[in-house]
Amino acid sequence: MASFSEFDSPLSPETVNTRAVSPFPGMNPYLENPLFWSEIHNLLIAAIFRRLNPQLRPKYKVAIEKRVYQTIDEDSLLVGVADVAVQSIQKMPLPEPTSIAVASPVVEAVTVDVTMPETVKETYLEVRDVATQEVVTVIEILSPKNKRPGEGRNAYVKKRLQVLGSYTNLVEVDLLRDGKPIQQLQNNIQTDYRILVSRASKRPKADLYAFNLQNPIPSFPLPLREGDTEPLLEIQTLISELYNEGNYDLVIDYAQEPVPAMSVKSVAWVDELLKQQGLR
Repeated sequence: MASFSEFDSPLSPETVNTRAVSPFPGMNPYLENPLFWSEIHNLLIAAIFRRLNPQLRPKYKVAIEKRVYQTIDEDSLLVGVADVAVQSIQKMPLPEPTSIAVASPVVEAVTVDVTMPETVKETYLEVRDVATQEVVTVIEILSPKNKRPGEGRNAYVKKRLQVLGSYTNLVEVDLLRDGKPIQQLQNNIQTDYRILVSRASKRPKADLYAFNLQNPIPSFPLPLREGDTEPLLEIQTLISELYNEGNYDLVIDYAQEPVPAMSVKSVAWVDELLKQQGLR
């Protein structure tokens, strides 16, 4: 009779229970790759939803909302037939000075690509008072389109101004190095990442956590109504959990440089960090 081990799964218990740990102390720049970011964005929204709701009951409820707008891909080109038409017109002979009708050359149609609008759906979170249904706090995780010129940024900035002009708190999490920051630092100081916490009761003052690739993502108390206990929102913990749950270590090639590109200083730091951990 064959022993049980002969029919065991090729995955040992050690392999099954292995936890994927990101090699970075803070934000993993490889997760910013467009191949992963859309998924990371949605997973992080869901993770915050799951983490906060048990802590905020029974007074508050967290809801996932959606912002929808149309935009045109900045990299797409509008292709026309102007050159073809001009060329055909230039080749057309002048009419003969006679009463005999002269047939015009036929202009053939050519197939072209036209720029199509893209419908974009961006999710964000609202913390609502259960009794009044008032929106107490809005939590935004920025997307690449929010940080590039175009409808994505325009739609977000419009919504942002509406929140800042109300009695609603705003939490804005920017975990993307690429693009133009929404909230600038004084003296145009540049950092890789930013978290803005704007309390309605303290505007125009707000707390800005500005940090770099080498730093852990800072935790902060979630702003609620004054006098209420505010839970600590630990984005770093959630990102680490998503890295493990999503098996991102299996699909990230650490031998390659991250996308988007990094500064020369950051490239050297990442190279040394990954070599220390045997990933290069």
